[in-house]
Amino acid sequence: MPVVRTFTPPWAILQHVDWEGPGLIAEALAERGVGFTIHRLGQGEPAPAPDSLGGLVVMGGSMGVYQADQFPFLKQELKLIASAVAAGHPVLGVCLGAQLLAASLGVAVAPGPVFEVGEGWVTLTEAGRQDPVLGGGEASLPVVHWHQDTFPLPAGSVRLASSDLYPQQAFRAGALAYGLQFHCEVDDALAAAWRPLLPPGTSLGDKHLRRVQACGRALIGRFLDASLPS
Repeated sequence: MPVVRTFTPPWAILQHVDWEGPGLIAEALAERGVGFTIHRLGQGEPAPAPDSLGGLVVMGGSMGVYQADQFPFLKQELKLIASAVAAGHPVLGVCLGAQLLAASLGVAVAPGPVFEVGEGWVTLTEAGRQDPVLGGGEASLPVVHWHQDTFPLPAGSVRLASSDLYPQQAFRAGALAYGLQFHCEVDDALAAAWRPLLPPGTSLGDKHLRRVQACGRALIGRFLDASLPS
């Protein structure tokens, strides 16, 4: 049964494309009795008011941060994310969301040399192994990759995880702003929606998916538990 938390403002989730919804993040919020609203700024919906946020989740998408002239709503999102971080709100950016978080902290996002997609693992740094959200006792985490864009580590941030192809797989800015370049929120519905869209030959098997889901539930749960009032 969900835990009812009195006076917890609803969280806002920014969704960019139909097939990249919150997945296990929505499940974890519901388990904790926390309401949330989904905002699709690319469809003309208004951005949430920064002072109304319990927390902010920014999902993935097929566009790039550097395409803000083509997708002007990204400029609104960058301002919202910067405001949320400055106010100390919990922020979780996933894939494009991590790139938007990094850009809001002052670094440039650009296409990387190779596409990283499908089943994968990320290796925790020493800081990552000690981190209250990522550091669950393992040296590496099972994930799903689906990106090419990358960015340098924002000033003052802490690198938490890397892969062989890209060093910025996870970072933390301040206490409660996390950027995850990888996906750990993939529930069964998201996996079913993704499989026809992934590049030919990309593997996303049930065995690895179950690993990702177990890891994701634990990681997302630790993030929310650190973010929510007791």
